[in-house]
Amino acid sequence: MAKAPNDIAALSFEKALAELEEIVSKLESGGAALEESIALYERGAALKAHCEKTLKSAQEKIEKIVVGSDGKPKAEKASFE
Repeated sequence: MAKAPNDIAALSFEKALAELEEIVSKLESGGAALEESIALYERGAALKAHCEKTLKSAQEKIEKIVVGSDGKPKAEKASFE
């Protein structure tokens, strides 16, 4: 698990999420030593930030099609809030 933090940017969302889930499982099991737990936590925080950034980027790309007041379809950015 001693991967460099800069490799996270190259991970797909799915791979980052899978690794994050693995880290959470290890931390919840309590089987890791203190130093390993700290390293896992730090990597998990970086993976979480990467996943959030990737999701935000995807959200900004998503558009919904609506019918305008003139009756013609137009694209509008979707709001997920």
